[in-house]
Amino acid sequence: MAGKFELYTDKAGEFRFRLKAGNGEIILASEGYKQKASATNGIESVKKNASDDARYERKETDAGNFRFNLKSTNGQVIGTSESYKSASGRDNGIESVKKNAPDARVEDMTA
Repeated sequence: MAGKFELYTDKAGEFRFRLKAGNGEIILASEGYKQKASATNGIESVKKNASDDARYERKETDAGNFRFNLKSTNGQVIGTSESYKSASGRDNGIESVKKNAPDARVEDMTA
């Protein structure tokens, strides 16, 4: 099964999206947006930037875990990964975003 974006509203009423891999695991999550159109633009930005390895900021947390941010061409963070126990897990997450995001369908859960 291919990956998909889920567009939803959080408890604060903000619009967010998450990218799920074919197995249902969340591989990227957005910040909150006040406008639905902004969240939709965020999804398009992820699709456009996902295949460019230079757009990924690889990080290690203070707790020794690993995560990554996907950035747009202007340097803004458009998505953040979960925490991984290893650098290789994080790198596999990046590869999963590259594979799933460009053609992922969008499931609008806000309606």
